[in-house]
Amino acid sequence: MDFFLQTNNLMLIATAILSGAMLLWPLIQKKRAGAVIGTTAAVQMINQKDALVIDVRPLATYQNGHIPHARSIPLSELDQKIGNLSKDKPIIVVCDRGQTAVGAAAKLRQAGFNDVAVLEGGMTAWLAAGLPTTTKR
Repeated sequence: MDFFLQTNNLMLIATAILSGAMLLWPLIQKKRAGAVIGTTAAVQMINQKDALVIDVRPLATYQNGHIPHARSIPLSELDQKIGNLSKDKPIIVVCDRGQTAVGAAAKLRQAGFNDVAVLEGGMTAWLAAGLPTTTKR
C-alpha cells in the first residue's frame, strides 16, 4: 500500500494512465467517425453509389488540387453548411492525411448522416495511388 502513497510512484501511475488514454483516443475518434476506407473502396463508392466527396481542407489547399467533383467545405465552415448536404447519398470526407476528416465525419454522423466514411490517408493516399486530381471547381 505504501507504493501508491509515495509521490514518485503517484507520478508514474498518473503518467501510465495518461499515456494509455492518449493511445486509445484515436481509436475512440475513428469509431465516432464511422467507416475508414481506402482509395479503392472510395473509387467504388464514387462510381457505383454516386458518393459525395467532401474536402475539408482549407480552400487554398483545395484549389491546388482535389479529387474530381469533390465539394470544398473547409472544416471551419462545416457547421454552417451541413444543412445543405443530402442525407440520401453516401459521403466520403477527405483531408490531407485522413486525421482532420475524422472529426468532420463525426460531426456529420451527429447531424444524422448515416453513410459517412473517411478516406484513410486522405489526399496523400489518393496521390500515392496515382488517382486523378483536378484544380477545377
